Amino acid sequence: MSAAADKKDNAARNDPAAKKGVATKKASGIGKVRKYNPERLMTLLLAPVVSEKGTFIADKHEQVIFHVVPDATKPEVKAAVELMWKVDVESVQIANVKGKEKRFGRFMGRRRDWKKAYVCLKAGQEINFAQDV
Repeated sequence: MSAAADKKDNAARNDPAAKKGVATKKASGIGKVRKYNPERLMTLLLAPVVSEKGTFIADKHEQVIFHVVPDATKPEVKAAVELMWKVDVESVQIANVKGKEKRFGRFMGRRRDWKKAYVCLKAGQEINFAQDV
């Protein structure tokens, strides 16, 4: 065994994170590209939000708004949009929309909360929903 390998073994034995089973920065996979389940990505985006505000944002800021599943994350939304429309996504912002309270006669009801994602596309990229139909 070489001296370098012996030194590496001693460092691993003395590292408190290695003793507890905690991943270190090298082993944690920082900087690696994450792979997602394509079936989940296909069900992540529920619908585009077509509204006056949505079209204004699409024209001015090159963003598209999507209604997404409640447990969606930013990296998953980015991967889903890139997979489905073959565009480059610059960033994703996610907002939780609280459901409205509604009255049914004398009874109060509440619509469910939902999540929407603002997907910012890179310059020159666009998604045309009318073309995909």
